Amino acid sequence: MSVTVRIPTQLRELSGGNAEVTAEGGSLAAVLDGLETAYPGFRERLFDDQGELRRFVNVFVDDEDIRFLDGLSTDVKDGATVSIVPAVACG
Repeated sequence: MSVTVRIPTQLRELSGGNAEVTAEGGSLAAVLDGLETAYPGFRERLFDDQGELRRFVNVFVDDEDIRFLDGLSTDVKDGATVSIVPAVACG
């Protein structure tokens, strides 16, 4: 099962400069684990010490915010798009 993962500009140094990469998985957790395996360094940038997504990291599966789905347990179907979007602060 292959999905597309959109990488934000701030993390592209970890993906070899790629804006999009492919990953495998049936759940969002599996997709993000695969991302870490293929491109080490993502885990520490996306997750806190308790293994939760950092507050400033927003993740969408096919344009749906995972906070309103099943979080890291959200099903990610073949052909889906996962978008990692860092929060933007204004001030």
